[in-house]
Amino acid sequence: MTRFTMDHVHLRSPDPVRTADFYVEMLDAEPVGRMQNGAALRVVVKLGGVPLFIEEVPPGTARPPAAPFLGVEHIGLAVPDLDAAVAELRRRGAEFAVEPHSPRPGFKMAFLQAPDGVRVEILQRGGA
Repeated sequence: MTRFTMDHVHLRSPDPVRTADFYVEMLDAEPVGRMQNGAALRVVVKLGGVPLFIEEVPPGTARPPAAPFLGVEHIGLAVPDLDAAVAELRRRGAEFAVEPHSPRPGFKMAFLQAPDGVRVEILQRGGA
């Protein structure tokens, strides 16, 4: 049987440098590199061990609809302490699309608003 492993997540942005800077400054992503992909600039960062390819789109490219929608809706990042992570993100100037809450015992979550309509879920499983 074929074994599949995660290789990358591909994002599109009118300003891939600004978008990459967000992930580096807000979520401690690691800058990896930049390259031209035809006429488009691609900036690569590694977030939680997964490469994000952030590729430039031409002006006038359609924006994603408001969530929820079909297809990939968000990126999920686990943290050991949601309250501490939220406090740090607020110090960094984060904007939350969904404020921190606990929809069920042992699970806390919040959604961070990232550039270009992307939402990033920050979650804590287990514990109080």
